[in-house]
Amino acid sequence: MKKRITLLMLAAMLAVGTLAGCSKPTNNQPATQQPNKDTPTASTEKASEPKEEEFTYPIKTDKVLTYWAELNTSVAPNYANLADTPFAKNLMKSTGVTIEFLHPPTGQATEQFNLMIASGELPDLIERSWLTYPGGPEKAIGDGNIIALNEVLEKYSPNLSAYLANNPDIDKMVKTDEGHYYVYPFIRGDEELLPTIGAIIRKDWLTDLSLEMPTTIDEWYTVLTKFKEEKGATAPFSFEWGTASLNNVNPFAYAYGTTRDFYLGKDGKIHFGAAEDGYKEFLTTFAKWYKEGLVDPDIATVKLDQISAQMTNGTSGASIGWAGSRMGVWMNSGIASDPNYMLAPAPYPTLNKGDYPEMGQLENPHPNAGNVAITTQCKDVELAARFLDFAYSEEGHMLFNFGEEGVSYTMIDGYPTYTKDVLEHPNGWPIAQALAANIRGNYNGPFVQDKRYLEQYYTFDEQKQAPL
Repeated sequence: MKKRITLLMLAAMLAVGTLAGCSKPTNNQPATQQPNKDTPTASTEKASEPKEEEFTYPIKTDKVLTYWAELNTSVAPNYANLADTPFAKNLMKSTGVTIEFLHPPTGQATEQFNLMIASGELPDLIERSWLTYPGGPEKAIGDGNIIALNEVLEKYSPNLSAYLANNPDIDKMVKTDEGHYYVYPFIRGDEELLPTIGAIIRKDWLTDLSLEMPTTIDEWYTVLTKFKEEKGATAPFSFEWGTASLNNVNPFAYAYGTTRDFYLGKDGKIHFGAAEDGYKEFLTTFAKWYKEGLVDPDIATVKLDQISAQMTNGTSGASIGWAGSRMGVWMNSGIASDPNYMLAPAPYPTLNKGDYPEMGQLENPHPNAGNVAITTQCKDVELAARFLDFAYSEEGHMLFNFGEEGVSYTMIDGYPTYTKDVLEHPNGWPIAQALAANIRGNYNGPFVQDKRYLEQYYTFDEQKQAPL
């Protein structure tokens, strides 16, 4: 039985599932006519016209584009601005375009975006989750904040246009119901990149306590109780309840056949999980765990830096997150102080032993993150479009996913292989931070993600076994 898709995939599908396609120019050419002997031929006419030069990078310009985006949590520990990273410097060098990156304060992206929209003063480019715009992206176009990109893609973005033409399913996802392209999209380029988030547990604690990996809700209750009583964990299970990327990914709710938001049921109908009995049963269970001290008492407000500390100092024994930027980072940190420290991915739990979990997390190939729109206040739309289209070229694809050849990667038997300085950073940076300095492949952005980054990103066997 296939797992039912959850909100992360469904939200995007709801927005695009019934989209009307927009017509594209055909490649068919008019039939050739025999020229009249008194009429100049087409070749004669073209010979007298100046030949249009083929577009190439880098662009020769002294203009600066302003680019608003949240600074990724794997970049922020080492750089105050994306422009300071080797990745951004290489991007500006390769495209010839100078970018002024504007970052909202950490944790205030939504509030700052709303204030920016209300002020009426917009940068050239805005990167965000556009499906969360009130009324959707078509409303953002109608409000006069961003432009429809149909003609822009046709004129100035041959790389993205070619990709969408070759991937019609993706093409449908990046348009509104009215058929308007509205962003330069983040696209996960392989099915192996779609499962991204799951439960993470202290494997070394399970071994110490002679406990099996929990697979049911009852077994999780036993494990978390043991973590509290015998390991001294004051927040046995913790994660950022309010984080947008995580608040609808809840393996414990999945055990009750539901999730907090909309999902596609086995009956083929759309359900709103928060209003169903299954979600109420989950909340009852979770309330019991919370009352008994098995759940972080500060779960409503706890942030990533606190979670990271808790997962490595013995305060917490289980969480939810990504196999790379969470699990991998915590493992490196934990092992540095305790050689026996080890995490493991936990399977999605069920109510009854031996049952197959019907729900799980699977992201849409076009996730609601890292997508860039051109605003109506951009004074040079062609320059912005050319700059963004670079990411979908062969050269841009390699830069966004692997960085600079000879620095962050080398080609070995045709395979882009990260260098030792990335995999084992000389300053001891976690691999997530070392990669994020050189690429955007290990988080998101306006490009097509390459699965070869993931094959090297997971350095522990436990990460590679993850269902996340």
